[in-house]
Amino acid sequence: MSLEHIRNFSIVAHIDHGKSTLADRLLERTGAITERQMKDQVLDDMDLERERGITIKASAVTMNYTHDGKTYMLNLIDTPGHVDFHYEVSRALTACEGAVLVVDASQGVEAQTVANAYLAVESGCEILGVINKIDLPAAQPDRVAEEVERVLGLNSAECLPISAKTGQGVEALLEAIVTKLPPPSDKSDQPTAALIFDSHADEYRGVICYVRVFEGKLTTRQRVQFMGTGRNYMITELGKFTPFMTPVDELGTGEVGYVIANIKDLSDVTIGDTVTDQANPTEKPLPGYKKPMQMVFSDFYPGGTTDYPRLRAAFEKLALNDASFSFFPQNSPALGFGFRCGFLGLLHMEIVQERLERENDIDVVQTAPTVSYEVAFTNGQVKRIDSPSELPDSQQIAEIREPMVKLEIITTRDSIGGIMKLGEDRRCVLNKTEYISPTRVMMEYKAPLAEIVYDFYDVLKGISKGYATMDYEFIGFETGNLVRIDFLVNGTPVDALSLIVHRTKAEQRGRKLILKLKKSIPRHQFEIPLQVAIGGKIIARETIKSFRKDVTAKLYGGDVTRKMKLLKKQKEGKKRMKSIGMVNIPQEAFMSILDTSDD
Repeated sequence: MSLEHIRNFSIVAHIDHGKSTLADRLLERTGAITERQMKDQVLDDMDLERERGITIKASAVTMNYTHDGKTYMLNLIDTPGHVDFHYEVSRALTACEGAVLVVDASQGVEAQTVANAYLAVESGCEILGVINKIDLPAAQPDRVAEEVERVLGLNSAECLPISAKTGQGVEALLEAIVTKLPPPSDKSDQPTAALIFDSHADEYRGVICYVRVFEGKLTTRQRVQFMGTGRNYMITELGKFTPFMTPVDELGTGEVGYVIANIKDLSDVTIGDTVTDQANPTEKPLPGYKKPMQMVFSDFYPGGTTDYPRLRAAFEKLALNDASFSFFPQNSPALGFGFRCGFLGLLHMEIVQERLERENDIDVVQTAPTVSYEVAFTNGQVKRIDSPSELPDSQQIAEIREPMVKLEIITTRDSIGGIMKLGEDRRCVLNKTEYISPTRVMMEYKAPLAEIVYDFYDVLKGISKGYATMDYEFIGFETGNLVRIDFLVNGTPVDALSLIVHRTKAEQRGRKLILKLKKSIPRHQFEIPLQVAIGGKIIARETIKSFRKDVTAKLYGGDVTRKMKLLKKQKEGKKRMKSIGMVNIPQEAFMSILDTSDD
């Protein structure tokens, strides 16, 4: 097909603004799927995506559309909307020339709308504005179009009003895609260069790579080289997602599809790698992707019937399909061998845990998530630590730097006061406030990531009655007055419970958390002391009382000395049990450390 008739585009939007529903309508209108095959969220093929009603993985599909007697090939990449899957969106946009920016006609511009629009501009994509959900009674397409122009600089007159649910305006959108979005640049005469923008492991066919061809072409039986690893393979199958996997003989410049080349080793495929011809390789690889920076870390240990090698195999398989997730071995005196895992955010961590358990049928014990810090030593060395247990003695530390983010909140006018108080409580600094409409305002904060990463969004939603949305972007590390809180259970420090907090809040937080810990750990046959230490100094103690078995129940009268003798014997036994007893710490105890509420 002529390059003039190819369009590569992504659908980007805030979460729940109708990306996946719009993708369904486009598939219907172009005849890619029949009415019988139609179901809601066609491209969301993971059970988790269907249950939660959100897109987690970007997915690609090829459609054919006829306009003015000419047939166009439309390659669509549907992307997630949640802030934790920002990296999936950036990868999808790199493989495209255009982006369809969807905005809800009743809710207007939200935090992720702004973030994704800037991402599309940075990727060099042409943006097409779309106002969705115009069929809703509360829809105000004209007001929202003006908001789009004011906040994002897109011409309000060119924003297309549509309803992805009813299909109204979808035909006009298809026409705009072929007339307003640019075709790929013609590099068909150059050596082969294709970008791997995603991949997944198939039990029977090995690794399946999703590619966008930028230069030259790929053909079946062609011998190719993966430039990052230097490995060579022969292509056994090429194909397109229509949306079902359909084999083809060739993928030309500008086309999107999949490559199967009998790749058995998962580590041989890297997202962002360049595939080139082995006999006539391209001079330099495609730019690829900037490595994502994990911001939230948590330990995973085998639980129940799962063993360590099985957990490792499950992580390797998952890391192939999710390039923004990382893991490395970890050993804890309390929990044994496991892995320290890095995530982009808390929803990302939750999704990875659920995928681990569902797709691989394994049990995991997970510790409370923490953020990473930078430690400057007295000898001038600087080290990044991902766990509070890695923090050295205070004598060696010159300063501890915490991760800071630029936090953008879009909310209604009447909840500004509550949000400002929340920001103050969480050590956030307000940089600017900007009205994007008479009733809605955008607030920009500089905030410590540790203070917003756990329950900030839930509290924010509560204050704003569900109207506020937020987006954050890492801006760097800054020196903070930070200390480590350690928890000792039965005299033994439990690394997985440690956390780093601001010195002004440390004592109050420690005392509050030890009470939560006391409720979370069940009673044992022996007394369990719980202690909180800051810098080696014990600042609080609680005791979990032991169960007391009634050893005198079998006595029926007689001398009181018999009763005293039995109680003394029980006391001696409990002392011995205490010295060798192992305390069972449930999963809830690790998560209770994060709870900042007062109850």
